[in-house]
Amino acid sequence: MGKYFRKPNTSEKQRVPPGQHLANRFPVLTYGETPQITLEDWQLKVWGLVKEQTFVWSDILALPQSTFTADFHCVTHWSKLNVSWAGFSVSNFMQRIELQPGVTHVMQHCYGGYTTNLTLDDFLQEQTFFAHTLNGETLPVDHGGPLRLVIPHLYAWKSGKWLNGLEFLDHEQLGFWEENGYHRRGEPWAEERYS
Repeated sequence: MGKYFRKPNTSEKQRVPPGQHLANRFPVLTYGETPQITLEDWQLKVWGLVKEQTFVWSDILALPQSTFTADFHCVTHWSKLNVSWAGFSVSNFMQRIELQPGVTHVMQHCYGGYTTNLTLDDFLQEQTFFAHTLNGETLPVDHGGPLRLVIPHLYAWKSGKWLNGLEFLDHEQLGFWEENGYHRRGEPWAEERYS
């Protein structure tokens, strides 16, 4: 397959969705310019059917911090196994959030104007987390630093880089890639790549 990608070995096959190859490195794919955000300027706003709040970096670091190991699957046919992250779980974050009745979806808003949608059920999955560290180092800006969401059970475009807002909705609203032909959900094992 070359120096960048390889076929999964026998023990890895059950963890690699159909149509995927394993990346030897961690590729960076971005549409548009990479936003440069200082920690002093960074904010995470929460709005919609929820009590509106704005979190700054010190608020994020005050949440219970954990390490996470997760496989990462890109819609462009590569996967990376056992990626090591640090950050905080969605479940811990949601203890600070007051949802109104009727919420069904979450729109991620990111610096640079990128958006991507999730069902509330996908957002609240036990394995979903926010990451600010990758492989023991501060999350590089190319990989979404200072903060990104990681949704291991969906294709990687659903893991919004440069996260700065969460909008809670009572209906489905499509994000950037979903409006441009990608699948509404993006589940790798079902190969939900495109609409």
